[in-house]
Amino acid sequence: MTTHDSTSLLFRNTMRITEGRLEGFRDAITKAVAFAEQHGPQLMVETFVDEERMLAHSFQLYRDSDAVRLHWKLADPYIQEVMKHCQVERFEVFGAPDADVVAGVRSALGEQGALTFTPRIAGFVRFATGHRA
Repeated sequence: MTTHDSTSLLFRNTMRITEGRLEGFRDAITKAVAFAEQHGPQLMVETFVDEERMLAHSFQLYRDSDAVRLHWKLADPYIQEVMKHCQVERFEVFGAPDADVVAGVRSALGEQGALTFTPRIAGFVRFATGHRA
């Protein structure tokens, strides 16, 4: 995966956690990530919380646009539960999703937060087999 032709997509979602909803957010995001680990098509999911600023940052790596669509189909109830506790401030897509995924991201985000798409130029992925962080 060292050419610009890669189909892999990296999403970064920055969410503002609603005041008084930190524990609800933590619970919902933990359940969503556990579900994704067991059933989702993501190659990687990592979520970080900055309690002082009430911000959460979620990174998700997908093999391609088909994997994103499968994620949406499987995880919608979990996504809805997480969104009860936060609002998207910024959503960044790294890579080149197909037109359907671009439209889906735009539709899901609506008027919330900023949305950017950044094309890939080069890179690779190296995961240790059987390693869990």
